[in-house]
Amino acid sequence: MTKMMKWVCSGMMFLSVTACGTNSGETGSSTVENTKSFAGKKVLVAYYSHSGNTQAVARQIARQTGGDLFAIETVQQYPSSYNALVEQAKQEIRNGFMPELKNKVPQMDQYDVVFIGSPNWWGTYAPAVKSFLSQYDFGQKNLVPFVTHGGGGMQNCESDMHRQLPRAHFLQGAAFPGRSSGADEKKLQNWLNKLAQ
Repeated sequence: MTKMMKWVCSGMMFLSVTACGTNSGETGSSTVENTKSFAGKKVLVAYYSHSGNTQAVARQIARQTGGDLFAIETVQQYPSSYNALVEQAKQEIRNGFMPELKNKVPQMDQYDVVFIGSPNWWGTYAPAVKSFLSQYDFGQKNLVPFVTHGGGGMQNCESDMHRQLPRAHFLQGAAFPGRSSGADEKKLQNWLNKLAQ
């Protein structure tokens, strides 16, 4: 792939900054929504969403699995200007920066399965998710990555999570085109059915 094509692809991927997944209206306060189970296991759906698309998919997953929802939110919000947002996010990812988060999941130990959602930012997950993953011991849990994207798919999101948490047990992740209406219901259900087997 030529250098020019790499830049074009990278630019298309970062469209997910505005198309995928913020600190949305739903907060990750000290309480989480629902208290149900998925295949006899306690499920948490934690997500970072920048524009609402990752949040939409997270809500679908929580609805279909009976999982609790938790919004990952940064203390410092990202700039509203697209160009400033792109520049800041690129720099944070390049430097491995982990922003301070507003909240923590109460009683994380109770969960058996943790879905972790993020927009695809420059081929990987958002720095806020990196911060979230650094705060807990996931050694005894099943982790399930899911991302929303503007054309880049999963890229390195899943493999980078594996690298950050080498001792964690991962189930097969999934990528969904970013849109405020959420994921295609049939595709989402097929994926969740395979996970539950």
